[in-house]
Amino acid sequence: MKKALLQLHIAVFLAGFTAILGKLITLNEGLLVWFRLLITVSTLAIMLYYQKRIKAIPWGDMLKIFGVGVIVALHWVTFYGSVKYGNVSVALVCFSATGFFTAFFEPMILRRKLSVIEIGLGMMAIAGIYIIFDFHPQYKLGIIFGILSAMGSALFPIFNKRLLVVYEPQTLTLYELGGGLLALTVLVPLYLQKFPASYYVPTATDWLWLFVLAWLCTVLSFDLQLNALKKVSAFTANLTYNLEPVYGIILAFIFFKENENLHREFYLGVLLILLAVVLQMWRISRQYRRQRG
Repeated sequence: MKKALLQLHIAVFLAGFTAILGKLITLNEGLLVWFRLLITVSTLAIMLYYQKRIKAIPWGDMLKIFGVGVIVALHWVTFYGSVKYGNVSVALVCFSATGFFTAFFEPMILRRKLSVIEIGLGMMAIAGIYIIFDFHPQYKLGIIFGILSAMGSALFPIFNKRLLVVYEPQTLTLYELGGGLLALTVLVPLYLQKFPASYYVPTATDWLWLFVLAWLCTVLSFDLQLNALKKVSAFTANLTYNLEPVYGIILAFIFFKENENLHREFYLGVLLILLAVVLQMWRISRQYRRQRG
């Protein structure tokens, strides 16, 4: 359990850095994610091919895996839309609504009872978002993208939990992101009609940050997250990912000086989100100690 939690927290830190990269890469968010997926899928396919670890999957399961990949791709597009139409802090704090959505989605999909405690902790994170954005209405579009992103983030580990029982993390990652790449190849032209791009081919600087994003923050981060999900619940993973705003916002303050445009209510909201994470980690530790007797 301790190793799984450590892997999860490293993945969370890398995820927090993706928002910074989203700001540094000036491509439209739809194109940004398409190129991210292209690099990531190509890299994984080459690695797994030479390691002889590419495995055939039945078509029924393949469709399920591709479906999860579409959720991941749309989550990324809306996340980077939140970064670009709001800012890094907006996108990351909206992401904290993931725990709230998971508290509802997981029982519905996995057919278990609702947890009052999990809903309460999720509501605490939502309260943090409300406090923050009640004082920053200029980020309305960024907030909408951010909430949609949180919904996608809540669904992804719930469906993956079942698939991980059957397939290795690397195999899942390759086919899921491959499904996301195929979906965006069809959807991005339609998306660009609504949200036009100023240019379509990455610059040299864009390519540099795209490779960092694909190799460190996608391939490595996905592997760590999926391995951790073998030991921890989807709700625990998603609530732990509420630390992503903390890591990312600190980086945003350093790189982009976003703290100069934020009110004190922002920090109160972040404190509520962090408290929700700490309380959940405490619950996990208690349960783990009881199980060990």
